[in-house]
Order: sequence, then structure tokens, then C-alpha cells
Amino acid sequence: MVVVNFFQSMKQNGGVRDATLSKLRDVANRRGFQIQKIKSERCFYVELCGDQTLTDEEEEIVLWIISVSFEEDLVSRKSFLDLEEKTENDLLMEFGPRLNFSTAFSTNAVSIVSSIGLSSVKRIECSSRYLISFDVGNRSIDEAFRSEVGDILHDRMTECCYNTPVTTFDLQVQPQPVFEVDVIGRGKQALVEVNHDLGLALDEWDLDYYTNLFQNSVKRNPTSVECFDLAQSNSEHCRHWFFRGQLYVDGSKVERSLFGMVKGTQQHSNSNNVIKFSDNSSAIRGYQVAALTPEEVLCPSPFHKLENVERHITFTAETHNFPTGVAPFPGATTGTGGRIRDNQATGRGAHVIAGTAGYCFGNLQIPGYKLPLEDSAFEYPINFTRPLEVAIESSNGASDYGNKFGEPVLTGFARSFGMSLPDGERREWVKPIMFSGGIGSLSSNHVKKFDAKQGMEVVKVGGPVYQIGFDGGAASSVQVLEDNKA
Repeated sequence: MVVVNFFQSMKQNGGVRDATLSKLRDVANRRGFQIQKIKSERCFYVELCGDQTLTDEEEEIVLWIISVSFEEDLVSRKSFLDLEEKTENDLLMEFGPRLNFSTAFSTNAVSIVSSIGLSSVKRIECSSRYLISFDVGNRSIDEAFRSEVGDILHDRMTECCYNTPVTTFDLQVQPQPVFEVDVIGRGKQALVEVNHDLGLALDEWDLDYYTNLFQNSVKRNPTSVECFDLAQSNSEHCRHWFFRGQLYVDGSKVERSLFGMVKGTQQHSNSNNVIKFSDNSSAIRGYQVAALTPEEVLCPSPFHKLENVERHITFTAETHNFPTGVAPFPGATTGTGGRIRDNQATGRGAHVIAGTAGYCFGNLQIPGYKLPLEDSAFEYPINFTRPLEVAIESSNGASDYGNKFGEPVLTGFARSFGMSLPDGERREWVKPIMFSGGIGSLSSNHVKKFDAKQGMEVVKVGGPVYQIGFDGGAASSVQVLEDNKA
């Protein structure tokens, strides 16, 4: 395995955002330090297949791909940081994605270089390297200060610190073996322990329910993998059974469930509804349009003729709040991606057209732009990103994923609010709202999915994932509550 390095210099503020720079200054000031200079660069680690190498011409192609237009001089095979002049008062830190699986960035980057003929490239990952110079007087930089600075400069949920430059992606990480949870023999206590060890965030009702399920109905022990899947099934994306539950208000039974009330609105709707509350997206009746059709639909083939077909209009929307609060860019990215997936999974396959995006977050506290209603004393959960970064990075993430699928964001909204009421109550979007919606189109022949038949296999498609927002809305406040108690 060969890993080749490329570098891209960051000019403005040393590649550090204003909000991040303000946090760095606060941390330094508390120690009596002063920031003298910040330089940074992006490091691109290019893994090649086997023992292959890049020719000079191929290296020039890679440099051209990662360069910014009209700033080709900011990319190089050599580092832009003055590492030989580094002193004991300088911090050199590098942060990048966790390397136990390829990132979406790598997937797209490899696709690009493969399309232009560089078939030897297997993986490309990008990290950020910082060289920060401090005036520390007669003091010294200790590990605690280094840790504080590191927490500001990277996303602890999706990134890690590289103590040395990456020379291989072969981490020799062994997957945790699948094991049985002895519910039959030990009962609920076995689930309590695996719930804690795997971070499943099952509540008491869940624990009682699944204990009874495996002891009395299934009559076998679940595996650790099944426990993960059960926790995922309780996510805010899947927990529709919660909204279908019996509702009581002030001790009186309500005739319909929450979801029943929502679905009840369709009793007063018109016949334009083609799909309602049943299959990922809603759909209304569309129009007859002229569409190119392929000769063969089961394999690549030429489009041979125009046919008049009826295509319906789909709309779907979702939120991805807690993940966006923890890691704004990937949180919003997967929020948009999940909604695009829902659109494409409608019926037997639909197509995306355009998207909307909306965000609600707390006080922005923009450096140099103080507003009288924004209280700088407000505290936020330690695992949450601050509102200003949420506003910037979640917008970037939502647009980024849509761009990859050719779905433009045409409209949306943004709201910032946070204040203390006269009675001392605080009102604010501490957990942000990330809304993603989109319209698409669906052939009238593909409205209904085929019925499943006995004997069909159920296949779970996917790989390793970040455990951000794991267990969704049911558990996304668990850590926050524990932090507040502390």
C-alpha cells in the first residue's frame, strides 16, 4: 500500500473561521497566552492500489483537481507550514476523519479521479493541519491546554487527532464479534447491561417489552447485532408506533391517536391524492408528459423514443435535528440524503426535482456584531455545536448532498432566537431544527410496490456508520439531560 501526500494552503485567518478564532482567543486569554500567528493547510492522503505509484503527469492531474481556480500556487507536494522553525511555544495539530471506514468525500473524490483515468487511486481522505504560535511569557503549554485547543478545532464525533501523518489506511481494526444476549437465562438484567455497554438508550418500557418478546414469543436470545437494530428501530424515523399509541389527556381517553388525527385530515381532501401516509412520500396526481424511454429497463441501454406517460408529483420532508446539533455538516448532509432516499424509494422508484431547507437555532453571537437580545452567558450542552457554526455548516451540508444528486435547493428559511423571559425561563432552540423537504416525480405505473412473498430474503444494505443521534428522538436528549444534571 502506498499513500501519497498533497497539500493545500489556507490563507484567510489561517483557515480558521471567525467564531472558532474567537473561541481560541478566549481559551488562550484564560491562560494568559496571546495568539501570535495561525497557519494551516489541508492534507490530502491518496492511497494507491498495491505498490503502484503516480507518474509526474498523474501528480499534476491530482494537484489540478484539488486546487482552487486561479489559486493553483496554493497546492503542492510539499507542506506549506514552517515545521523546521517550530518552537516549544507552537502547537502543531492535525485532525481528520476517523479512518476505520471511507468517508463520503473519499467516495466522490475517487469517482472523479477514476473518471479521468487514474484507476490506481483507491482512497482519498482530507485532513486539516494547524500550526499556532503563542506568546506564553514565562509559562509553558501543557497537555490540558493542548486538549482544549483540539476540542475547538475539530468535531469529536466524526474526526480524530492524527499524532503523526497518515502513512497507511490499514489500521488492523478487528470488528467486535457478534455475541448472544442471555435474555432467556438472565431476563431483563441482560438487556439492561447490553443497553449500557452498547449505548442503545432503551427506556424501561423498551426493556420490559423486548424481555417479554424474546422470553415468551420468540423464545430465543437476541444477538448484539439484533439489539443494535432494535435500538435503530426506535429512532424518530421509525417510531411511528409511538404516535399510533392510545392518547390520554387529563386522564380522559382520546378517541383517535396523534397519527390518526393527522391522517384524518385526508377525509376532507380531494381525489388528487395518489399516495397519502403510506410510502415514504406523499403524491398528488400529475400530468401527461412526453418522456424518453429506454429499450431495456433492466440494464444500460439506449433511449429510443418519446412516449406519453403520466407522471405524478411527490413531496416528502423530514428533520434531522440532534445529529445536526452535534455535527452540523454531516448531520445536515444525512438529513438531506435521507429525505432524498425517501423520495427515490416512493412506490417502485421516483426521481428528485428540487429541494427546500430550513434551520432554527439559538443566539448566533456573531463576533463583532453584538445584539442586545443575545445573552452571552447562556450555556449549551458540551456535546452541542454553537448556533453560529450550526447556521454555517448545516447550510453547507444540506446543499452539498443535494448538489451530488443534482437536486438544487430553491427556497427555505432560517430563524435565530434565544432570550430569558422576565420570570427567568429561557426560550431558545438549544437543540437546532434542520428541516429538509423536496419535490419529485413518479410514473403512474410505479405508484404501488409489489407485495412481499413468503420465502423472500430480507437484506440489510449498508456499512459502518457514525453513532450520531443513535436511537433518534427517543434518546437524543439522554446525554443532554445527564449533562444538565451534572
